[in-house]
Formats: sequence, structure tokens, C-alpha cells
Amino acid sequence: AMPTWTPDGSNIVYVSWDQTEGGHIYKVNPNARRVQPEKITQKAAFYATPVVSKDGTKVLFATGSYYDYALNFGRGAAFSAMDEYHWVPITGGSSTFVAEVKGRRYPHFSSVDDRIYLSDNDGNLVSIRWDGTDEKELVRITGIRTYGTYHNTPPSEAGILFISPDGKQVLAQVNNEIYTAYLPRVGEAITISVSNPDKAAFPAKKLTVVGGEFPHWSGDSKKVHWSLGKGHFIYDLEESIRVEEAQEAAKEEAGEGGEAGEGGEEADDENDEDTGDIEADAIEDYTALEIKVMVPFDQDIPEGTVALTGVRIITMKGDEVIEHGVIIIENRRIVAVGDMASTLIPADAQQIDLEGATVVPGYVDTHAHLRSTSMLHKDQEWSYAANVAYGVTTTRDPQTGTTDVLSYGDMVVAGKSLGPRIYSTGPGVGYWGYNLKSLDHTREVLRQYSEYFDTKTIKMYRVGNRKHRQWVIQAAHEQQLMPTTEGGLDIKLNLTQLIDGYPGHEHNIPITDVYKDFIETTAFTQMAITPTMLVAYGGPWGEEYFYSRENPYDDEKLARFTPWDVLASSTRRRGFWARDDEMVFPRHAQKTKKMFDSGVLQGVGSHGQLQGLGYHWELWAMASGGLEAHEALKVATIDGARTLGLDGDLGSIEVGKIADLVILRNNPLEDLRYTNDIEYVMMNGRLYEGDSLNEIYPRKQNFERLYWQHITPTTTDWE
Repeated sequence: AMPTWTPDGSNIVYVSWDQTEGGHIYKVNPNARRVQPEKITQKAAFYATPVVSKDGTKVLFATGSYYDYALNFGRGAAFSAMDEYHWVPITGGSSTFVAEVKGRRYPHFSSVDDRIYLSDNDGNLVSIRWDGTDEKELVRITGIRTYGTYHNTPPSEAGILFISPDGKQVLAQVNNEIYTAYLPRVGEAITISVSNPDKAAFPAKKLTVVGGEFPHWSGDSKKVHWSLGKGHFIYDLEESIRVEEAQEAAKEEAGEGGEAGEGGEEADDENDEDTGDIEADAIEDYTALEIKVMVPFDQDIPEGTVALTGVRIITMKGDEVIEHGVIIIENRRIVAVGDMASTLIPADAQQIDLEGATVVPGYVDTHAHLRSTSMLHKDQEWSYAANVAYGVTTTRDPQTGTTDVLSYGDMVVAGKSLGPRIYSTGPGVGYWGYNLKSLDHTREVLRQYSEYFDTKTIKMYRVGNRKHRQWVIQAAHEQQLMPTTEGGLDIKLNLTQLIDGYPGHEHNIPITDVYKDFIETTAFTQMAITPTMLVAYGGPWGEEYFYSRENPYDDEKLARFTPWDVLASSTRRRGFWARDDEMVFPRHAQKTKKMFDSGVLQGVGSHGQLQGLGYHWELWAMASGGLEAHEALKVATIDGARTLGLDGDLGSIEVGKIADLVILRNNPLEDLRYTNDIEYVMMNGRLYEGDSLNEIYPRKQNFERLYWQHITPTTTDWE
């Protein structure tokens, strides 16, 4: 990960990570006849953001202990694991301490001096010596004022800053846009706002049109590179200046031609096709060179035919239940479903006897925050494994914060990581990152998702007033994106989003007693509602009920698939208790039942409160208002798939659909709590033991990536 070139372009330096062994820093000559990476660090640890000194002799990097990263879970694990900056000779050897990180990131160099440049947490470009002393602030970059929740929202601060190699300019990423500005080199550090580059204190330029990530200078300071999903962009600063100068010259010429003519009358610009304005308009604005980077890979599709025999099948095809049936799967698709007595089993099919078990479609979590590690990726996320172990085979994460989830989703599809189907909106289109100015501006923002991230869905997270929200729904419709919304504990907001045509609503409708007009309108528009009872509005969260009434800490399966510190901090001491009649989720659940009976589309969303088991808590909470077991199972499977637009492939046990199945020891129609009585999970045609995730078909292999497990402290350790 995190590759960087040596200044002479001869080698690439990069970091590695192995969850069992830790990481190292390597260099490799990609043009060598025999490409052979060379390890240049001596100690396995956490390494990040390597960069090579301008003379090519030293590699500067951030580092921390193996345990700080291996056992640190959540999106920001990489940043929190960065403790110190060190350098190591590029030829290899022992490292030398430079300074503590202290929130200063993205180290780099310039040719004007022998200092280390970094971005701090306040939007400042700073520099230090190689011994960590003499910190200096050079410039602070701020951007637009986002729409925000409050009227006094402060300007956005640059999250990434790079001085140009020649030391004359600074490159800044503010929110999701890339800017350059000329750098003042004398006097006190000043703040430059790039919210309106034409009026910046020092000459500034906005480079991006639809946004960008991972910005870097070219070695000669003449170009800027960045990426956006599958797009790589190269902005030629000198060429952009030439285009601007040509446009200005054309405008000046047009102004001269538009003055009084021979007869003393002014030219009619609307009718005179020879005016200079036409020539000026013909010079198009400069845009960055774009290269589409396509990385093909093979999907993980098992091979073989298997028959699951003797099972009760709750197909979710209407109310159909096959009491003693068989499901035949070829590769990953269901090819036959029926009664054992009348269904022909192919001679080459491997038969797995599941006599007495009950099979339901894989569970769909329509609001699943899986919180995968960003920046430096792990090859197996515990949250992914936990969800599969608890039967959740499809997830949609509405608002991921970063784009790392796109890579993790590819890893699951390729079979490099075990997890549910990872669908996501990517980073939300939210009030914290944007101030939408027009419908055209909104269209450009949404192109990130439709053209570059290919998310299929977006999260409209309270981007502004109703006009802003209408721009988003119109642009999403044009680009074939399916937006969902943030409920925000605001019924008036919810009503306008419903009326304006948004197809998704996240979190509770905040009013528990809703009436016929609202329910029928919601059913008519087919807005899908995911109520997230575990974080229900209006009273104690639903999760508090289960934490205080269950005993999740002593659940052996939960402990197997949850890091101990995550489990302990969630379950050992909550500090909250409320009577049953204080809990608000049962009243929300009564609303859920009314909506179900009226045809309102709903999904089960655990909100990532407790990975895996939390899904079942959410389902049981939704059913507490009167849903019958079969109705609740429909919401958990076929309705959830329909909510995400995936019911053509998922959500029911029918011929042609993908084989995502949950095999239960007991019948959930008798007791909905049996949804968690899981014996096996079939994910994408592969069959796993529910308690271990050991694969038993078509391969026989143990799941050994339980990296998050370590010795659990006990209350008797002090003895």
C-alpha cells in the first residue's frame, strides 16, 4: 500500500501489512528484468505514508506498534496508530526517530530547503527539521462555508496540503475539491481562502470539476495529479494559463468589435454572428486530462452442483412454505426448488442432508454501518465476518465517510475477503461537505457516484433547504442513482422528502402515531423506510433494552467474531437502564405493523450497533409491535432486497436467484427468536458453518482469519 516513487524514478517504495505478522517497508525496481522487492526495515510494525528524501537516500515514514493497528478497530485505526515519524536509509538498516506525529500527516519535501513538510489538523501547512525541532507554520488554507446545520458554520479547512517541489505553491484538498495557491514565503503565516479563487489573497485556482482525492504534485511542479474512483486526472497548470490568456484576449477583441460601427450605431450582439463573443466562446475552458484506470479481476464463483435435502423451505415467494423439500444449486445459482418427493436431483450433485432444518433466504441489512478500516486496508474485517456468521449476506451502508469501502467490496466479490455483499452509498452527499449552488452544480457532484464510484445509490444527508433537496433528487433521477435520506428527527423534513419523490428514508419516522394519509402516501410512493429501532428516536434506544435484558458478553459465538475490547466496552457496563414501559421502540413497532399491513416497503437496518447479533435484535424489535413471524421474515429478506433494488437476484428462494441462504436448526415461524439459531450460512453458493465460518462446500477449509482474537483478561488475573 501507499506507493511512492524515488526522486529519480528508479524505484517504488511502499508499505505492507499482514494481520498476523505486521508490516514492513519495501522498495522495488519495477523495470528490472526480475522484479524483486527488497525489505528495508528491520522490525515488523505498523508503517504508513512513506516518502523518499529529495536526495534519494532516506525514507521518512509514520510508524506505530503492531498491536496499535492490529487490535485497533474502526475507520480511523490507521491514523490513530501513527505515533512517531522515523527515517531509514533507502538501502535498509535501523531507523532514526524524528518526531511524534501529533496530528501532523502527509510528510513530503521541497527543493527549496532540507525540511519536512506536513499537514496539521487545523488546515495548516507546517515544516520541521529532520530532528523534529523548529516547527513553522507556512500557510493556512480554508474553503467554502458548507450549508451546515447552523448559520455560523465556519469555513472548511484543508485536510491535505502539499508544498510544490519548487516551493512556490501549495496544493490543498478541501472537502472533496482540489485547489492550488501561490505561497507567501515571508512574514507571518497567513490564511488563504480558496472559496472564491478569483478573489483569494494570493493567486489561487480550483482544479477539480467533480471532485478528487489523493492529490500530488508532479516532480517539476507543473502538473497536479489526483484520482476519483476509476478516474486518474492530470492538470497542466501552464496549459490552463495559456487557455485563460487566450480567452481574455478573445474577450478584449470582442469588446473592441462591439463598439460603435461606421454609422455610429452599436453592434447588435444577438444578431451579428461575426462578433468576437462567438470567438471567445469557442475557446473552451481548460479541463484536466482524464485517464480511466480499469483493473479487471475474476469474481469468486464456486463450481459444482449441490442439493440441500430434507429441509423446510420458507421461500418468501408469497406465503409459500415447503415442509420437506430440496434446493439444488449449480455454481452459485438456484436451479431447482421443490418437494423431495417430486424434485429430480441430478446424479452428479453432492447431497447434504439437512433433515429437520429450516432454510430462509439470506438476511438483508439495509442500514449497516460496517466501519471498515480506512487508509491502510486489512485483508479481513471482523465486522464482515461477524455479519456472515449471523446470516447477514447482503448489506447496504448509507454514508461510509470514506471511499475505502469500494475497495473492500471488490475484495469480497473477488473472494479475497469473507463478507456479505457490500453495497454502499459511499460518502454521503451531506451538509458538512457541500453548498450546492445550482442544479448543474448538483449534477457535477453526483457524477462522482454515477460515473466514478458506481455506487448505484447515494445518501442525501440534509444538504440544505428544499430547493437543494429537489436538485439532488432530479440529478439522481437523471443519472440513475437511487437516493436515500436522513430522517433527522424532523417530520416536516420527512414529509417534503416523501412528496418530492425520494425512494428511501433512514431512521424512524419520529412520530409514533401516524395516520392513514401518511401511511397510504408512503405506500403509494414506495418510499422504503428503514426504522433502525436500536437507535430509535423519542426515548431510550432499543439497543439498551437488549443489552440490559440479554447477556451478550457471555455469548461464545459473539465473542468469537467480535474483538474483546469492542465487546467488553459495549456489554460489561452500560450505565443505563429503563423500565419496559419507558422503551419507545414498541410504539414505533406498532407503526411498523400498520405500515406493513398497508403495503409500505420496509427494511431491517441494524445501524452497526452490534455487528451480526445486532441485526437479530433489530428484527425482533421491529416485530414487537404485532408483526407475525412470516411477515417479519419478509421484511428481513425479500422486502429488504426490494428496498435496495436487488430482488431480481436476492431475497427469496427461487430458481435463477443467487444462493444466499440461512439454515436454521429450528423453525422461526414458531418463534422468531430462532432467526439466530443458525447451523449453516450459504453465501454466494459457498456453505459455511454458522458457529465457525469453516467452509464445508464446495471446499473444505477452516476459517483461520480470526485476527481480532487475543487473550481475554479475566477478573481473576490480579491473583
